[in-house]
Amino acid sequence: MPSCLPRPIAVEPLVEGLPSIPHRPSLSLPQTLRLGLFQACLGCLAVIFSGLLNRVMLTELGFPGLLVGISLAFEQFVAPSRVLFGQISDAHPLARRHRVPYVLLGTALFCGIAVIAVPIIFRVGQVLQQGSPGAIALAVLALGALFAGYGLAISLATTPYLALVIDRTSEEERSRAVGVIWCMLSVGIVVGAILISLSLRSLDGIRDPRLLEPTLSAFMVKVAIGVMGLTVIATWGMESPADSPGLSQEGGREDGVTLRQAWTLIRSSSQVLIFFSFLILFTLALFLQDPVLESYGAQVFGMPIAATAQLNAFWGVGTLIGLLVAGLWIVPWLGKLATARLGCQLIALSLLLLLLSGITANVPTLQLVMVLFGLAAGIGTNGALCLMLDLTLPEVAGTFVGVWGLAQALSRALGKVIGGGLLDLGNLLSASGLLPRSVGSYPAFALVLGIELLVAIAALLMLQRVNVRQFRQDTGQSLAKVLTAEWS
Repeated sequence: MPSCLPRPIAVEPLVEGLPSIPHRPSLSLPQTLRLGLFQACLGCLAVIFSGLLNRVMLTELGFPGLLVGISLAFEQFVAPSRVLFGQISDAHPLARRHRVPYVLLGTALFCGIAVIAVPIIFRVGQVLQQGSPGAIALAVLALGALFAGYGLAISLATTPYLALVIDRTSEEERSRAVGVIWCMLSVGIVVGAILISLSLRSLDGIRDPRLLEPTLSAFMVKVAIGVMGLTVIATWGMESPADSPGLSQEGGREDGVTLRQAWTLIRSSSQVLIFFSFLILFTLALFLQDPVLESYGAQVFGMPIAATAQLNAFWGVGTLIGLLVAGLWIVPWLGKLATARLGCQLIALSLLLLLLSGITANVPTLQLVMVLFGLAAGIGTNGALCLMLDLTLPEVAGTFVGVWGLAQALSRALGKVIGGGLLDLGNLLSASGLLPRSVGSYPAFALVLGIELLVAIAALLMLQRVNVRQFRQDTGQSLAKVLTAEWS
């Protein structure tokens, strides 16, 4: 992987007399791969929660698309907690460690929630069909609470995890580590899709909840146990009590940087808002179709559960290739900003092809388009990640990781709500005759994909305003003032 990271804003040149940031133990390639196991687990669970459970709720249980979108979005509505969790991880160690205990605690929580998700979803399905208005309202609230709790647990685990990657790597090493770890995320997506296909093949064509629930529940228990075990393996020995990252007076960190002071750093540059907006649009351009993709395959292409789950595998393979190609060749050739721009252009083209593929309803064409879409996503993601690290202060890594994670999570939330809502709107317009009904459900899905295409173009336009040099200048001066106040 090429170097695509910022030069850390040194404390000494900004404020004379402040202590330096200590040397961090480097990550070897085997250690990086092991640490990436956690990211692979997240990819696997993303396929299950955003793909499998979404499809089951929409297609097998007949949930309204808007309800599914809003429920899934609750996972992201709690995204502001990422900033808080990042600052807490920066400032308050558990067992004298700033990162790993939070990662393990969050993982234990979201694995437990994953196990209870299936029975709750099926109970909600029963209430929607047979319950009174009051019971339906309570069931909907329970569904939202389920995904909100899952989102909080994910935020608690992932924000310190990404900060740990920054803590454990130097400027020269970090790009390789990030590239490997994000490739592991794509590997997890592919593995998750394959696991679903192999484990749930017996459910093809089955819609009876009494047959679906026990099989899905047993599958989820196995996944949760595997994820927890792999997370322990991934983080074991990655952080010792002596590894105090970031700003420190004893061992390397200043625990006195408060949430208010972190907020001052965040607001110190207009580039934070510009890049925040770009990340929202960019992520929305990748995931607006996410809540309806498998139903698109089912209703327009006539694909069974196992086949629609494999769409994520095709997307994941393309993303993995895109990440590697961009990291090894495109970024060194074009640069970070140009790579992100190319990725946005290719994403827009892929969405156009995804929209047009529904006209023929040819399954191999859809699969090919998903590979191309993944390739575009990988290239764009590599460029965006490099820019994200350029726009992160290593001295308060957890806080800035939380901010960028908030942008991505908010866009995922908007994607779920808008995607499901647009599908319902498209179906309503088709039923009223405002969209053609002679081609089945395709027009409703075309509406979703068309809006997503416009969002990708908007992300490309916002990218033109990103200026890394301005960010470094603004936040560097603000950091110096904060540290001067803390150490005076």
